Amino acid sequence: MAVCNAHYYATRDPLGSGGDFTTAPEISQMFGELIGAALADCWLRAGAPGDAIYAELGPGRGTLAADALRVMRGSGFAGEVHFVETSPTLRTAQANAAAGGTFHDRFVSLPPRPLLLVANEYLDALPIEQWVGGEPRRVALADGELRFFPEGEIRETSPARDAEVASLAAHLATHGGTALVIDYGYRQSAPGDSLQAVRCHAFADPLTNPGEHDLTAHVDFGAVAMAATVAGASVTQIVAQATFLERLGIAARAMALAAKNPAQGEAVVAARRRLCDAAEMGELFKVIAIHSPDWPEPAGFRA
Repeated sequence: MAVCNAHYYATRDPLGSGGDFTTAPEISQMFGELIGAALADCWLRAGAPGDAIYAELGPGRGTLAADALRVMRGSGFAGEVHFVETSPTLRTAQANAAAGGTFHDRFVSLPPRPLLLVANEYLDALPIEQWVGGEPRRVALADGELRFFPEGEIRETSPARDAEVASLAAHLATHGGTALVIDYGYRQSAPGDSLQAVRCHAFADPLTNPGEHDLTAHVDFGAVAMAATVAGASVTQIVAQATFLERLGIAARAMALAAKNPAQGEAVVAARRRLCDAAEMGELFKVIAIHSPDWPEPAGFRA
């Protein structure tokens, strides 16, 4: 999974109508603006530390960063911008969207400073392990085709995901800051096969044409919370994306955008629906904040 995704992201821009999938920041500016508002508010309540930096894991085209930073700059945040990204194609897009950013291949190379960090649809692409009973599920070549074995009830783990979260949490616990993690997944561990491949906005066979599909798996947010807590950070409740965005004021922002651009009113309504409706992204996607014990909890997690 790691090798396939490394090749996939290094060789294309997978986003948008001409790609394979569309993420929340590409649906509407409201998403990134509300993320920026939440981070700016948290930074101000933490005393507006001047050495804090904005960081993003897997920043896509840089759309979220551009929208978030526009709001954050308006609130007085003047910190550096750092992107953790390995794709040359996406780095170019990110540099165009948010000029002046510093690129990193890995999270651990971020400077030892307070973080205002976003990880949107990042953890789902990290490699998973699958187990049938106590036996690892593997990929084999049989009759000229790749197949999974053995069969049976599947349990998933992700040591890579746990390690990334632990590294992030340890940084926050030591240096300060907060991180918003947004992804599709479930609140607690449960049996089942969630590995999936997407190509041209449709599901595909994960074992067909390796490296040519986006491979992802549902994020176990319960495991994320546990890994962060063990590493010394504080965590918030796990909430649905719809709940998070509504608490941050997406309804009011949608009304303001529609009033400012009446011709785009229906598009704004449709974007809010896609981000928040239970049948769209609203319930499938979850949000958790990992933060320094010395920093306040970000807005959006409590009524």
